[in-house]
Amino acid sequence: MNEKQFWTKKSVPVNRILEYSLVDGPGNRTVIFLQGCNIACHYCHNPETQKICLNCGVCIESCPPKALSMENEMVVWNEKESKTERVEKECKLVGLKRTVKKEEQRKENYRWWMTVSQIMGKVSSSMPFIRGITVSGGECSLYMDFLIKLFQACKEKNLSCLMDCNGTIPVWNHQVMDYCDGVMLDVKAWSGECFRALTGGTNDVLRENLQRIAALGKLTEIRIVCVEGEVDAEECICGIADTLGMDEIKKTLLKLIRFRPVGVRGGWERKPIPTVSYMEKLSSLAEERGFIDVRII
Repeated sequence: MNEKQFWTKKSVPVNRILEYSLVDGPGNRTVIFLQGCNIACHYCHNPETQKICLNCGVCIESCPPKALSMENEMVVWNEKESKTERVEKECKLVGLKRTVKKEEQRKENYRWWMTVSQIMGKVSSSMPFIRGITVSGGECSLYMDFLIKLFQACKEKNLSCLMDCNGTIPVWNHQVMDYCDGVMLDVKAWSGECFRALTGGTNDVLRENLQRIAALGKLTEIRIVCVEGEVDAEECICGIADTLGMDEIKKTLLKLIRFRPVGVRGGWERKPIPTVSYMEKLSSLAEERGFIDVRII
């Protein structure tokens, strides 16, 4: 589905807002998780953010405890009904389990679609305890025109703005980079074959994204989720080093993230967590290739 079919420049679908985070960029930050992604990683820890709800209502009849209803042409989740043992055992509609109360959904339309002013209302409540915001997903680069307006509003509050992207959509040549302070790039896989097997998509623009964002001085960090035997992590490390060059990787943070089966579905929840020795091996390889700041997460 083309993103133009389900969003406007005035509002975006928001999965949730995390008021405070210390792991999504420098300092304490508010993280906005947007809904919708152009790929579908098997190891995704937030698979409920991948698809967009069109409020068609089909899910209402399928809900075992009848915790869903249609109000004002929107599917609404009843928090009270959802907190039952039956839901925990039978509910497969994880994407509709919201962290927002029903009355708040009505007041702010927070259920899915939010405007810049609505998001800034949430962000402002976290000030002055945050350094800035990080927009994640889903895939935030699907909504770059909207992010321009959001980042402009943040700049008025002296907040820094970061994007957490999967690298499959060109961002370096978009106007949003005039307002974005940095990009955290998730490198899912290096070879096209491995990338397709892992995500169902292509990484044709990944290398150019890396180079161009780095050239702008806005490559904040690179992340690799490490799944032994599934992700070509060694090739990722070497490919990134070759693509960026020694001068750039010396000043770029590399996070090697151990796969954990939390929130994962489709059989991948049974995949083993990478061993300590495997992660240390990857870290040593990264250091050999010139990375100075390597962190195992």
